[in-house]
Amino acid sequence: MAWLETVVCSCKKKVDARFLRVLNAHQELKRRQDGCISAWAARSVDGQPLFLVQSLYSSRKDLQRITKIVSNKMDSEHGSLESFMAGPPLVGIFEVDGLEFVKQFENDSV
Repeated sequence: MAWLETVVCSCKKKVDARFLRVLNAHQELKRRQDGCISAWAARSVDGQPLFLVQSLYSSRKDLQRITKIVSNKMDSEHGSLESFMAGPPLVGIFEVDGLEFVKQFENDSV
């Protein structure tokens, strides 16, 4: 079973473009780590500074290890993500069938 981390958060006024760049940098670093199946971030389509951040890991240990790597590296470069946020994020961790989860996106045309 794979572990899906889902974060919904909002940022402070006038930092949304920078926040998205920092989120994407975090997700790119995650994707380069063994144990991260995929990672992405997206902004709300309604113009609000609301963001969805998801990462899919091979295991709980990979989630913990990669989160630590990313925090150590990226926080020293950009500061903590919390410094951009307008309030606390909503975070959920879910156990999913990794193969089925990824398969549902393979044949979709975007």
